[in-house]
This record gives sequence, C-alpha cells and structure tokens, in this order.
Amino acid sequence: MRATPFPAQFFGLVLVLASVVVASCSSPPASDLSADAIAKATAGECLDCELPGVDLAGKNLQEAKLNRSNLSNAKLAGGDLSGALMDSVDLQNADLANANLNNAALTSANLGGANFKGADLSGAYLRDANLADTDFTDANLTGANLTSTNLEDAILDGATLTDAMLPEGFTAP
Repeated sequence: MRATPFPAQFFGLVLVLASVVVASCSSPPASDLSADAIAKATAGECLDCELPGVDLAGKNLQEAKLNRSNLSNAKLAGGDLSGALMDSVDLQNADLANANLNNAALTSANLGGANFKGADLSGAYLRDANLADTDFTDANLTGANLTSTNLEDAILDGATLTDAMLPEGFTAP
C-alpha cells in the first residue's frame, strides 16, 4: 500500500490558520494599548478596560473606578490607588510594590502572582480575591478584609496583619 501525499496547498492552509490562531491569542504590546483606555484610567474611570502590561507606575489613581478591567502584568509600583474601586479586576502578575491601596475595594479580584512588597493595603477589601503566589513582603494589611481569599503560597514575610480579617482556618505567620 502506498501513502498518498497531501497537496502542498493543504500544508499552506494549515500554516495560515495556525498563524491566525497565534495572533488572535496574543496580548497587544504595551505600546499598542488604546490611548483612550489609558486616558480613561488616569482620569479616574475605566470600566472593563483592556490594559495588560500598561505602565502607570507612580500615577495618581486615587478613587479610580477600574472594575472588571484587565491590568495583568501592569506596572503600578508607587502609585496612589487609595479608595480605588477594582472589583473583579485582573491584576495577575502586576507590580504594585510600594503602592498605596488604602481602603481600596478588590472584591473577587485576580491578584495571583502580583507584587505588593511594601504596599499599603490597610483597610482594603479583598474578599473572595485570588491571592495565590502573591508577594506581600513588608506590606501593611492592617484592618484589611481577606475573608474567603486564596492565600496559597502567598508570601507574608514582615507583613502587618493587625486587625485583618483572615480566611477561616488560616494562621498568620
């Protein structure tokens, strides 16, 4: 029995389809982010925005409304997000080192792998948030609500947890 070769056009079509799938699954580079979405975020309201990898380090986003926005891999280090509304936001692998998130609302947020080293999260509301693999080294979590959160493999070295509401069964280090 002899194998019948596929026509060359078939392989060309497969390569074209594969490149379309890869292109549609890629995140846009930070330089290609919508200027409108960045302007909305810095102006204080950007609901459901797509801002993966955006650089807003050191920016004043005090009381910003960023609910349901994608800020994965964002650079927000040293920024002021105090009182911000960020329910269901995606901040996976974001850098928020030394950021001020005092009294911020992050209910059901995805913060997995984020860097909160030295950040102020006092009074923050993080109920039902994913905090797996998150680094809270030297962070201030005084009075923060962490009930029903996933703290699996979270780093809490030197973190202040005074009066924080912790998940049931969780023992502070």
